[in-house]
Parts: sequence; structure tokens; C-alpha cells
Amino acid sequence: MQIDLRGISSIGDYMIIASGRSSRQVVSISEKMVDRLKQEYGISCKLEGKDGGDWVLIDTGDVVVHVFRPEVREFYQLEKMWLPAGASGAK
Repeated sequence: MQIDLRGISSIGDYMIIASGRSSRQVVSISEKMVDRLKQEYGISCKLEGKDGGDWVLIDTGDVVVHVFRPEVREFYQLEKMWLPAGASGAK
């Protein structure tokens, strides 16, 4: 899910929320994304939460990416926090 943060927050322009089926998959998705951003675009990212594998945050500067296990994503419900009431967001 992509959430447009422009004009809403100073943390970035966009937030992307994704899920992996297991802790191993969450970590793998996160590592691959960081590697590709570095190799293809020269973007160095900050990575947090990799050791736990329940929720990894990738900060690219303009885009913040959250990769969750499904249970953790449901618990925190970031979509509800950041989307305007009644919006469904772009997937």
C-alpha cells in the first residue's frame, strides 16, 4: 500500500506498507529492497528492526517503507493512522 504524505508529514513524501508471511521473509524483502536501492539508484537507506523480523523500517529519506508480518501489521494498523477517513489508499 502506498500513502501520499506530501503536505501531511515531514517524515517523507510517501509511505509504503508491505507484508511478508514470516519473519524470515520480512527480513529478506527488506534486505533485497535496500540492496536494490543502493545498486540501481545509489540510495543509502537506514534500516531498523531487522534483528527482530516482525517489523522492519526502511528510511530512504523521501520514502519510508514498513515491512510487517501480517499479525504485526494488523496490530499497528498504520493505514488507519495515516490515511484520511474513508480513503482506501493505493495498492
